[in-house]
Order: sequence, then structure tokens, then C-alpha cells
Amino acid sequence: MPIPSAIDRARNHRFVLEPWSLFPSDARNGRSLHSAITARTTLAEVSASNRADLGQQPERSAVGRERQLPITHRSPQLADSRSGLAPGNTRRLAGLTWAHLLNDGASNYLPGVLPAVLVSLDQPVRLAGVLVAALTIGQALQPVTGWIADRLGGRALVIGGLTMTSVGGGLLGIAHSTSLLVVLLLLIGIGNAFFHPQALAGVRSMLQGKHGLLTSAFLVGGELGRGIWPTAASLVVSNLGLPYLWIVGIPGVLTVPLLARLAPKLPAAAKKHGSPIRWAEHARPMAVLVTYCSVRAVTTYALVTFIPILARTRGESLVSGASIITTMLIVGVIGNLWGGHLSDQLGRRPVLITSAIAAGVLVFPVVYSHGALVWITAAILGIPLFLTASTTVLIGQDIFPENRSMGSGVALGLANGIGALLVLIIGLWVDQSNVLPVFWIVGGLSIASAGLVLTFPRHLVPAPSEMPPA
Repeated sequence: MPIPSAIDRARNHRFVLEPWSLFPSDARNGRSLHSAITARTTLAEVSASNRADLGQQPERSAVGRERQLPITHRSPQLADSRSGLAPGNTRRLAGLTWAHLLNDGASNYLPGVLPAVLVSLDQPVRLAGVLVAALTIGQALQPVTGWIADRLGGRALVIGGLTMTSVGGGLLGIAHSTSLLVVLLLLIGIGNAFFHPQALAGVRSMLQGKHGLLTSAFLVGGELGRGIWPTAASLVVSNLGLPYLWIVGIPGVLTVPLLARLAPKLPAAAKKHGSPIRWAEHARPMAVLVTYCSVRAVTTYALVTFIPILARTRGESLVSGASIITTMLIVGVIGNLWGGHLSDQLGRRPVLITSAIAAGVLVFPVVYSHGALVWITAAILGIPLFLTASTTVLIGQDIFPENRSMGSGVALGLANGIGALLVLIIGLWVDQSNVLPVFWIVGGLSIASAGLVLTFPRHLVPAPSEMPPA
């Protein structure tokens, strides 16, 4: 580049990025090839900032004197890079996190109003397991929708998934028969299966270095939605009635146009030259992960399904029962974020073992406590219950490096579907007046699942020194 041209362009620039080894990120697997980026003043290298925006390697200038800028003057792109995000993706991650909150809220509020639904349909308590299974069984499709997401690319499944969960969730209150309610629950579950794999792959495409903490930040959106919506829905039902549940679907419908602009548009996998899935190689670690995650799922589903019912049998109000699971899920955000950070710092294996044992042990104080102690113990339980959320997703994606959407679908969807079936089976044994055996079953299963962690291959649960640098 001629020096006069660079000087002319420098008049409108205060500083530029000078990434000596800046190359485009791999948007499909989220691995960044960025080197260290430094912010410097210069006259002759201003074109580097434009090149950096395009993902091109800048030319090194022989002209101009450079000096290091104070941290307060450094580029927002540099801040993104240091936080673990590829440059320019902070708003995208925030948008996906918000959409995740709304999607999981609309698709998971049913337990908060389940006692009222059973009364309105004149159905016994054991139907609770059937309804929750109908709601969550669609998540078993996530490996399939993950495969479809990788083949199609784009962001259509994320948008379609949020639309289906929001509309379906808004219509639950007008379902006056069990059959129609089950159809709507299945629709919501399928929408949920559409949303998650492509959303998680999109988040992974925006990250670089260690992924645990920022993946947790995205998953926190879902935990907040699952936590807030049951109590919000119970307040709507208590004050206005079941037909007004359409209110809970409005935020998601209004967010769909925003998501269409902010969600990453992923490239489609090559139809002929894409890497085939190595099923024989992945079978054993996949089986271990699915079993572990299925136990986590059935534990969570059983707690959120039967805690409100337990509260009703003790004479508590609908809102009171819903607020217990809201407390557990909201405080679970701490476990979600902390688990991602701990997996980056200590390794994945200790996090998985600690979560399984602690969650299983803490189930019992929750169900045998009374008064304010119920909410306190539920809050403590929420931390280990969601400590592994981001860790298991990343393991799933690492099991299937040739198809990360399928990997996250296995970790979340298939395991959640199996967990839903287990809740259905356990629910059929529930006595109308005594649901306590449910909690003994899931508490024992959770503690036992810690042994599965020891069977993971070492490369899936590396020590901190073996993990990629941030």
C-alpha cells in the first residue's frame, strides 16, 4: 500500500488492531485460529483494522512509530477476544441467551400449574408423569434435529423452535381435554428439539479458547426461563385462570424477529465431502454420556413435577409449590456458571462426580423439610443439580467433532427423552396421597451415577493442563 494513502486514511483513525496472525474462525466447530491481538497507534497500518473486520491477515508496515495504548482505549473487538468470544459476537450471544430464556420458559412452565391442570381435567396424580413425559419426550429428537441442523446450516431451526414453543405454551390453557393437551405438549417438545442443537452450535461457533464459562452463560438463559416461568404461570392461573396462559407465550413471539437478525447463520455441512459420523468409535462414550445425563434428567424432571404436588398434599397454595421449584432453578444458575468455570479450572471429571453425589444427597432435606427451610434447601440443591450443564454439552460435542449439533443433541435431547420416559414409569407407581417414594428413587439414582464418570475416556475429561488455552 502506498504510504500517502495510508496517511490520508489515518486522519480519521485513532488506533487500529494489529493481529499478526489473524485468520477467519471456523464457524462450524467454534475453534478460533486467532493469535494474540494488540492495540497500537500507527499511521501506516490503519488498513489493518478494515482487514481484521474481514478476517484477513494484515500487512505489516515499515512506516510509523507505535506505542501501547492504555487498556481503556482498546478496541471492543479486543475485549470480546479476551472474554473468550470471537470479535463482534457479544450482542449475538446476548440475543441467543435471551431467546433461550424464553424458549425454555414457555416449554417448561407446566409443572408450576400442573396441580390446577389435573383438577381442571379431573385426572389423578399419576397422570402428572404422563403429561411431563409428553412435554419432554420430543427432546429425544435432538440428535436427529442436530443432524438436520448441520446439514441445513442457517438459523431456521432456532427460529422455528422458539415459535413452536411460544405458541404451543400460550395455548395450553385452552386445552379442555387430555388428548388435546397431550398434542400441544408434543408440539412444544418438538419445537424445543428444533431450538437447542442449532442454538448450541451457534454459540460454540462464537467462542474461542476454553468454552466452559461462556457456554454456561448461554445455558443460564434456559435455567432462568425454566425457573421464572412456573411461578409466573402459577400467578396468572391463580389470579386470572387457566385460559389466560396465553400471556406467557407473548414474549417469545415478539422475540422471533429479533432472533432472525441476531442468531448466527451457520454454514451447511458439505453433502458429499462432509466427515461421516464414526458410530463404532463413538458408541461407548456416547452410551456413558447418555446414561449419566438421563439420570440427571429424571432427577430434575421428578423434582419439578412432584414437588408442587407434594406441596399441595400438604395444604400449600399453587404459587407456593411453584415458587419452590423456581427457587431451585433460579439458584441453579450459580451452579451452571460455577460448573463451567470449575470445569475450565479443575477439569471435567471432578465436576461431574461432585454434582451427582451432592444432588442425590440434597434431595432428601428438600422433601422432608417444612416452612422456610424448604426454600433454603431447594436453593442449595439447585447448585449441584445444574453444575454439569455446560460440561455435558461440551463432552457431547467432543464425542462428535464431525457433527457438533448432534453431539449437543445427544447430551441434552436424547438423555432428556429417556429421562422423560423414566418419569412416566415412576409416576405410574405414585400413590394419590404419597409421592415421597419418587424422591428416594431419584436420589439413589443420582448418587449411583457418579460411578459412570470413571468410565469416560481420558480425552473427554482432560486435566486442566491438557485443555486448550484460553
